[in-house]
Amino acid sequence: MTDGWTTRKTTALLVLADGTVIEGFGLGATGAIEGEVCFNTALTGYQEILTDPSYSRQIVTFTFPHIGNVGANAEDQEDLTPERAAGAVGAIFRADISEPSNYRSSGHLDAWLKERGVIALSGVDTRALTALIRETGMPNAVIAHDPDGNFDIDALKARAAAWGGIVGLDLAKEIGTGQSAVWDEKPWVWNQGYAAEAAPRYTIVAIDYGTKRNILRLMAGQGARVVLVPPTASAEEILAHQPDGVFLSNGPGDPAATGDYAVPTIKTLIDKGVPVFGICLGHQMLALALGGRTEKMHQGHHGANHPVKDFTTGKVEIVSMNHGFAVAADSLPDGVEETHRSLFDGSNCGLRVAGKPVFSVQHHPEASPGPQDSHYLFQRFFRMIDDHKAGRIAA
Repeated sequence: MTDGWTTRKTTALLVLADGTVIEGFGLGATGAIEGEVCFNTALTGYQEILTDPSYSRQIVTFTFPHIGNVGANAEDQEDLTPERAAGAVGAIFRADISEPSNYRSSGHLDAWLKERGVIALSGVDTRALTALIRETGMPNAVIAHDPDGNFDIDALKARAAAWGGIVGLDLAKEIGTGQSAVWDEKPWVWNQGYAAEAAPRYTIVAIDYGTKRNILRLMAGQGARVVLVPPTASAEEILAHQPDGVFLSNGPGDPAATGDYAVPTIKTLIDKGVPVFGICLGHQMLALALGGRTEKMHQGHHGANHPVKDFTTGKVEIVSMNHGFAVAADSLPDGVEETHRSLFDGSNCGLRVAGKPVFSVQHHPEASPGPQDSHYLFQRFFRMIDDHKAGRIAA
């Protein structure tokens, strides 16, 4: 620990389900909440990470030691519903939050965490915690913050041990859009902010299982009017919008649990010949709809430096990842081709259906935070729509 930390009073705890207690110094909101502990290796973009709805019911350990130097601002939030703060429930830092030093900052990260109700813990050996996760998997835990340092450790241990975790948990209904809405905001432009798509050429229905703003912006940037619908929307409700294509969004939770109601809808859309593009949770549920299988990962993929190979081009791209479940590549049936694969562990990262305008990827091509190597996938989606309209065979 840094000099002086050993004399500071413990004001926050991370209590793992196996009874391990990690002490530190509280930041952000007070109280206690359960979550699954993961680690993220990105060097930048902490605000986008913490507001990614795919992190719901997770506690993010940042491996980069200095967090907070660019402050916080409203433009970098990725959830659609800040009034109910979809995203990570907790954050773990090596060092205390840095003072903001960026012209876009509108406030201190600590104040922003309090506002969103995110409990944070600093003064932790995040390298050791990351090594533990790599060795034993992502643990269930309770993160707690009390400025007076008063904790009932036995009660926190019991609470952590009793929490059932994310397996079998459907979070899309809780996180996704509750009603239909229209999105027209395009990607951010340096020193200009966001503009609206004034003359859309396509209508895309986005099934919102917990989508990120930048995904929708990139589709609007391709000339789309994006209609958001709830995760429970039926195929009939979706088709009533006369979409040129349907997007299956990212989101949190167990894909098999969300798939109970989402998979029949996806199957109908495929049978109707609608162009479909899925990302992250949407990729996993598309695989389930096609007859594949998903499985819980040991440590998951969380970071912005993951190498993935696109077998359709032979190129390797560096991508942003955030998922704790994966599609089992050996479960994909005949007629469904693996298009992308992680070069870290060989896990499946993409698929397409032969002869149909249907494809998906596991990673987050919207790149918020970066890198931007995968932006081409949005162009691929709209080229696929054009080919489908023209009666050409899907790529």
